[in-house]
Amino acid sequence: MTTADQLDRAVADPIGLITDLVADVEKELDAERIRAVVTAVAGGRAKSRSLAKALATRPALLTDGRSPAPRAIGDLLIELRKAGASAIAAPVCVECGKKLRTLQRKGQDWYCSVCGQERAECTACGNVRRVGFRDRKGLPRCKMCPDNDDRDPAAVVHELIIAIGPGADRDVIAEALRRTAPNRPTYRQRLVWALEENPRLLTGEGFLAPHRAILRFIDLLHEAGVAGIVRPACPRCHRVVRIDKPLDGQRVCRNCIAKSRIEECVRCGARREPATRDAEGRPLCPSCLVKDPANLETCIVCGESRMVSNRTADGPICPNCRPLPILLCSICGRTAPCMLSKLTGLPRCGGCDRRQGHCTVCGRMRGIHSGSTDAPVCGPCTTPDAELWRPCPTCGQAERLHAPGPCPRCSLKQRLHELLADDTGSINPKLQSLHDALADTERAGTAMRWLSKGIVSTVLSDLGSGRRPLAHEALDELPEGKVVEHIRSVLVATGVLPQRDEQMVRLERHVKDLVSSHATAEGRKILHRYATWHLLRRLRRRSRGKEITHYQLAGARQHLRAAVHLLDWLEDQNLSIATCRQADLERWMTSDDIRHRREAGHFVRWALSQKIARDLSFPAERWNGPSQAMDDEVRWDTARRLLHDDTVKPEDRLAGLLLLLYAQWPAAISRLTIDHIEETDGAVRIRLGAVPVELPAPVADLALQQVAVRRSHAVLGRTESPWLFPGGQPGRPISAWAMGERLRKLGIRLAEARSTTLFQLATELPAAVLARTLGIDITVAVKWQRAAAGDWGAYAAEVSRRHHDV
Repeated sequence: MTTADQLDRAVADPIGLITDLVADVEKELDAERIRAVVTAVAGGRAKSRSLAKALATRPALLTDGRSPAPRAIGDLLIELRKAGASAIAAPVCVECGKKLRTLQRKGQDWYCSVCGQERAECTACGNVRRVGFRDRKGLPRCKMCPDNDDRDPAAVVHELIIAIGPGADRDVIAEALRRTAPNRPTYRQRLVWALEENPRLLTGEGFLAPHRAILRFIDLLHEAGVAGIVRPACPRCHRVVRIDKPLDGQRVCRNCIAKSRIEECVRCGARREPATRDAEGRPLCPSCLVKDPANLETCIVCGESRMVSNRTADGPICPNCRPLPILLCSICGRTAPCMLSKLTGLPRCGGCDRRQGHCTVCGRMRGIHSGSTDAPVCGPCTTPDAELWRPCPTCGQAERLHAPGPCPRCSLKQRLHELLADDTGSINPKLQSLHDALADTERAGTAMRWLSKGIVSTVLSDLGSGRRPLAHEALDELPEGKVVEHIRSVLVATGVLPQRDEQMVRLERHVKDLVSSHATAEGRKILHRYATWHLLRRLRRRSRGKEITHYQLAGARQHLRAAVHLLDWLEDQNLSIATCRQADLERWMTSDDIRHRREAGHFVRWALSQKIARDLSFPAERWNGPSQAMDDEVRWDTARRLLHDDTVKPEDRLAGLLLLLYAQWPAAISRLTIDHIEETDGAVRIRLGAVPVELPAPVADLALQQVAVRRSHAVLGRTESPWLFPGGQPGRPISAWAMGERLRKLGIRLAEARSTTLFQLATELPAAVLARTLGIDITVAVKWQRAAAGDWGAYAAEVSRRHHDV
């Protein structure tokens, strides 16, 4: 293997390369033992790569032990010899050649304890000897001439502090001094000398401290409440934070030391503090370092090659899979996996990290960094640092700009103008409302991510340039999918396109495709008549101008598929619906592959009524009441839980109670508007049918709360929604399927709960009242009343007979 190949392997597999290089020299140790020693010495990724590159460049280090070389090489040689290696050389002193058991280093050279000592003229005796101490002025002294100070350090500091603020407790000061440098009396003595020379270090000039321990001492005194002690501010940014980084004779904070080291990254061009340097010594920023393909590793949780966030005994874990500590979130108060906020240092859960809201200080919609869910505070108001939150060069608003250029809001406006402007640079007046709605959306980042999707930007660009007309038919030409449907809903919500019944259009498209795909011309003709003049016509009549629901769409599809399935079977038997006889129909009904039997009966009866078929009989199934067992106690237990359990979302509680108390299907609940809730004379009523129903106090409170706080989950094109339960698409209610899923997650069995409620109500109310108040058909109400053995007509006749007998 060439040196170039070894250098490449030093990046990809440093531990393996070091192990192989050692094994080529050392025959006494097996590969597993060598690998264990190398892993213990090599440490992290950067150190192991540095060690591997040094050995790959000069393998003779293993046999001669001579510096210059990194400290890690010397440590590796010492540990290998401790493990029993005989061919591996011990590190040797660069001056005297002595074999070393421990290392002292100057630069890249190793020294023994004798050669490595600094030699200078002693300030006290004048002899040139090894430096043993330094006096209070920093001058060298030999071990024979220590700078002795017999005074008690705590007493000296106490006198200094008494002069600043009388009344300081000597024991408190002594304890703070001890905790500043435990088990290091010489260092404590130097600290006292520095304070004695400049007492102003304790009153705000701590950034001039010659020793870092002085800052720790000041913090301990301040925490203990000693009067007159002032924590120093960073001399550059003027923030009162931890300042322990030396820069130009002062102590500055971590942010300022990073800004003093800013260089331009050679890969992305960002001006940041370098995290590392490439082979040519050029700076690389932290982002480019972690995203470098050489630094990606396979996550042990998800198996993907990604950045490493945590290293465990089992292997690396990526940021998406890293375990987070379970803490109490400082914003929402939930106990959940949390990260520590960089601005406040307090725990913040994942939901609050992504949460945006209107700041109670500045009123702008921004990410929440402090406060609470009821009183959120944005980042600039939490930490108004001029260096952290820079003004946007376009709008002037303070933002956390990570790169030169405009803020996300201004970038969004520029992108929208690029997409929606025509060749003359102006925006079509019909598209102006779309431009304004997207530009003013509360979450500019979400809008930018939506526009970055290829089909979204293509469609909007075509609409803006005129290559695609502003019509529903133009969008119908695009491939079906959720992205296209969301584009359509945004255009409708902003007034660019008119409203239309999308479920009906989807059904018409399905009918057209299914009919045209049938094999025979006669079958296509019959299916067209059945679908167009019966199924679709009946749906339009029942909807009464309103949009049809998902369940109505699904029911029509099932009826049509049943007809197709029956006609396909007849075609395989060389029959048609006109030539089919009862024996043939019964043979199909008893076959193993029968599907949609009940729906097929609907088609057969229609064919008989249209005189397309003859001599056939397919009776309808008569409904004789609920088929499932009903438990009224379970229903009331669930209702009581929804009435009093504050941990459940209020909108879910209200929807569940409407089902459990008033027998409303998810489709009916999802289509309620705020106009269905009426409040007059202190009473709250809901209009489910022709006659409003007065709600009891707990349910009424939930209904009024939902009217007040309801909000659409749509981010783009959000408008003032009239729906009581807004959905994820702008201007649309929650779908019946989504409403059903939310109720199922509450443990509610939809069909069983509604049947139990209707059964109970049918025993207490006349059918006419039941139909008018719940919004169900009168025939359905009569059937439920008879199933509940509560026929009010028979009751009235019985009362009449009693009166006649009297």
